[in-house]
Amino acid sequence: MTKTALITGAASGLGYELSLLLANDGYNLILIDINNDNLQNAKTDIEKSFNCQVSVLKKDLSKPNVAIEIMDEINDAPIDVLVNNAGFGLFGTFANTEWERESEMLHVHILTTTHLTKLVLDGMIKRGSGKILNMSSLAAFQPGPLMSIYYASKAYLLSFSEAIANELKGTGVTVTALCPGPTKTEFQKVVSNNTSENKISFNMACPSKVAQYGYSAMKKGKTVAIPGIVNKFLSTIHRFVSRRMATQIVRNIQEKNRDV
Repeated sequence: MTKTALITGAASGLGYELSLLLANDGYNLILIDINNDNLQNAKTDIEKSFNCQVSVLKKDLSKPNVAIEIMDEINDAPIDVLVNNAGFGLFGTFANTEWERESEMLHVHILTTTHLTKLVLDGMIKRGSGKILNMSSLAAFQPGPLMSIYYASKAYLLSFSEAIANELKGTGVTVTALCPGPTKTEFQKVVSNNTSENKISFNMACPSKVAQYGYSAMKKGKTVAIPGIVNKFLSTIHRFVSRRMATQIVRNIQEKNRDV
């Protein structure tokens, strides 16, 4: 029986790359994104290349209760793989950034992701199988001055994923947190041009390779996946320096590159 995967933020970047991998493995796809044009293009491209059914839903994941809307529109169809990929960044000091945009970020990264996971998880547990991939970040491992809410929300996703992965042992359902470093996607277009995410190129990863790494980790049931040797080292920096120093290091990087 053909299985179904639901992917948020699927119209471009890592979401699109993960959709290609799922289609290649024979999954029917439900693609969700706020950009309808990109969604339609993704649907057309995937259906041309793979023998699978592709459904698309244009949704603003920053809106309250959008997870319920999604499940209603797909008629509570069984979801075998859930990829919570949607997200964006925001650069600036917390005192000066716009609350409306920050609230949208918290809804997308935390509330909608958590709610959608909860709604999909019930069916997975009953069927005794399922895989969930949550898009966290290398940012999850330390505080991030000048991108404070982004870093904090990614830390939530990492902690949440690790916790429920432990709870789900023995159920046949696995949860994986993918924690990439800077990756060449449309993320860089959304975040302020001042952020160091847009300045540092030495560790900029290819989205297809990051997606392949995360997809492989998900299939193996690995809980935390950090692509790249440099990123693996950076994720452990708190073992060698105090949290205060790690926080200042991030601040220094952001400050150094904001006016480049």
